[in-house]
Amino acid sequence: MSDGTADEGFLTGPEEPAGVTMFGPDFPFPFDDWIAHPAGLGSIPPEAHGSEVAIIGAGLAGMVAAYELMSLGLKPVIYEPTRIGGRLRTHRFEGGDGAVAELGGMRFPSSGRAFFHYVRRLGLTDRPFPNPLTEAAGSTVIDLWGQTHYGRTLDDLPPFFREVSDAWDAALEEIGFGALQDAIARRDPVALKERWDELVRVWDDRTFYDFVASSEAFSKLSFRHREAFGQVGFGTGGWDSDFPNSMLEILRVAVLECDTDQRLIEGGVEQLPRGMWDLPVRSGSPWPEGTTLASLHGGATLPAASAIRRSPSGSFEVTDRWGTMRTHDAVVATCQSWLLTTEIDCDESLFSQDLWMALDRTRYMQSTKTFVMVDRPFWKDEDPVTGRDVMSMTLTDRLTRGTYLFDNGPGKPAVICLSYSWMSDSLKMLPHGVDRRVELALGALSKIYPGTDIRSHIVGDPVTVTWEDDPYFLGAFKGALPGHYRYNHRMYTHFMQESFPSDHRGLFLAGDDVSFTPAWAEGAVQTALNAVWGVMRHFGGASPDENPGPGDLFDSLAPVALPE
Repeated sequence: MSDGTADEGFLTGPEEPAGVTMFGPDFPFPFDDWIAHPAGLGSIPPEAHGSEVAIIGAGLAGMVAAYELMSLGLKPVIYEPTRIGGRLRTHRFEGGDGAVAELGGMRFPSSGRAFFHYVRRLGLTDRPFPNPLTEAAGSTVIDLWGQTHYGRTLDDLPPFFREVSDAWDAALEEIGFGALQDAIARRDPVALKERWDELVRVWDDRTFYDFVASSEAFSKLSFRHREAFGQVGFGTGGWDSDFPNSMLEILRVAVLECDTDQRLIEGGVEQLPRGMWDLPVRSGSPWPEGTTLASLHGGATLPAASAIRRSPSGSFEVTDRWGTMRTHDAVVATCQSWLLTTEIDCDESLFSQDLWMALDRTRYMQSTKTFVMVDRPFWKDEDPVTGRDVMSMTLTDRLTRGTYLFDNGPGKPAVICLSYSWMSDSLKMLPHGVDRRVELALGALSKIYPGTDIRSHIVGDPVTVTWEDDPYFLGAFKGALPGHYRYNHRMYTHFMQESFPSDHRGLFLAGDDVSFTPAWAEGAVQTALNAVWGVMRHFGGASPDENPGPGDLFDSLAPVALPE
């Protein structure tokens, strides 16, 4: 465990083999190795030291980019409309003795090694997330078609559910899942790209549901099996909200084990981006030892950016929400891409028309969560009649869809995520205030647990979020539709700017929606690091020969380009 000052990697020792990590598959560059290498990420010419780089948004991508650019000797200037953290937003219940609700990202796969590099740098701790049918959940209830099933493992459920789970595994194997994972685990980019690039060509235009329905494994089973897979799934919950998405989106999640061995950050994940605000600069930086993003900003980020324009000199003019204009030498935009046309007035000439098409056609998924704090983890009480827990981690086809239970220790207040829903189920909540959302959730849960009085345990004020209702987000995260791979390719590869005309250089994109793994914090970190490399080259810098950066290896690792 790092004390927050050493430049340590995550799980890099020989006693801890890599296994499957979020290595590719579209761009199999070892980001975790790059940021942990003792030679550092690179350097810029002394005359560029102190040059200002505007960072639009203080989410995880913005904070990673700002921190690493600071370490190179540049001066990040962060514009943020609300609070540091972005969609890593932790709500702390008043008087809750540390009880928190994760309104955004809440479960982080251990395969996300670059993400956990920064978790370790800050000395944060994690534990297993209580996903269904895992030891951390204790017990799980599957409530489907009006029938309730209780279990601690998949084998405790009726054989029907094993049939669904086995069909999913078999369907993936039909397209070479095992060989893909083997190439990822071995970090063999040649074998990985040979297999993955062909899958991109085959599956970009086809939906997730098409994959499930046309697979040999599911074709042998009934519609009910596909329906159950959509409603409750296996791993982290139901998949039906993703059925219209490109199969490539889902295949990445599965092959990179994003739904496997997920962790939660103890005390709240917002500690990560907020901690980076006060994290001392890496050793060897041109900035004095102990310099932080907070000290460079005088303790506060700047207001929201309202306009970005190119100045006659080629630099960038960023205007904040109160009308103050500042000039910067480069920009890293980490906000959701739709904000570049809705909240931020951008010169159209900043991007090519092809890139504008990609930014505007990005499709965001809706999501709503509602939490309550309760006096204790009462769900562990034993039902005297059945001998079961009185309440369990719950997956259902009812309005709540997913209900998660968070135990903070004996005698301490606990937290229930009453409902975690997506897309049309999220839109059902959109018109309602928090009290009505709680009542709707309690009404649905009372049909699953008729003998459990949940409401008598509620203390404090409930909290809810609907990401599509927030003008600075407009959705939870990207969910690419069939045919969107080319758009994603344009956005992801934008950090490679040497072939661009001069008026398109100097503004870089980052964030999980720019990545090929939207919704996962690892995608935010990796695209931030791409932008760091791009900015470094923009100022005439370079990575060391012994630690080449993503742009240095781009020609051999680049995502496959489909014909336009």
